[in-house]
Amino acid sequence: MEKTVLITGASRGIGAACARRFAEAGDRVVINYHTSRKAAESLVASLTAGGAQALAVCADVADRAQVDAMFDEAERIFGGVDVLVNNAGVAQQKLFTDVTPAEWDALFGVNITGMFHCCQRALAHMIHQKRGCIVNVSSIWGMVGASCEVAYSASKAAVIGLTKALAKEVGPSGIRVNCVAPGVIQTDMLGELAPETLSALAEETPLGVLGSPDDIAGTVCFLASDAAAFLTGQVISPNGGFVI
Repeated sequence: MEKTVLITGASRGIGAACARRFAEAGDRVVINYHTSRKAAESLVASLTAGGAQALAVCADVADRAQVDAMFDEAERIFGGVDVLVNNAGVAQQKLFTDVTPAEWDALFGVNITGMFHCCQRALAHMIHQKRGCIVNVSSIWGMVGASCEVAYSASKAAVIGLTKALAKEVGPSGIRVNCVAPGVIQTDMLGELAPETLSALAEETPLGVLGSPDDIAGTVCFLASDAAAFLTGQVISPNGGFVI
């Protein structure tokens, strides 16, 4: 059955890979973006050229009014959201003692408060339908923590806690909530790292390579599929063995 899938932060990287996977499966895809308008519109053009139904909607997920407007637009065009993929996220590498309150608030605003906004809005339709699926994107650093990424690690750990608790709360309504915690993935977030650092990270990974956005998209789409019908409240970490 065709589903309406809303993916936050979907203009590039993991989000864009997820959009392509869902579109290939015949689902209607809502591509959320904040600043990367050209990339989002280009992705929509490529998907619709292939016969898919896709829509790009601008919204800062940290802003409740913008999230409400995004869901209003999605519902107007495609109907209620059946699958929500909370992928939007920001990162920061900085000594904890140098992190400012404003930086902390901004990071949590996207990584966890944005997830709160989107989940609440999506659940109104899902609870009414007695079905639905939410997939939250965390990180291995949410599982084990990372030096000089305390704020990011804390926000991603909060994603895991939200996932587990929400799964218990909405399971009786037929709604599944799961989490994907990617390892080191070749996306724009690695853009500032030196080649030797990337090489070292690959060497630290037992499989000997860094992950790709499509590696994560495959896991996300599996969790949203009927093949995962008995999975909820779980954290799956595609990381090449980096964290075991």
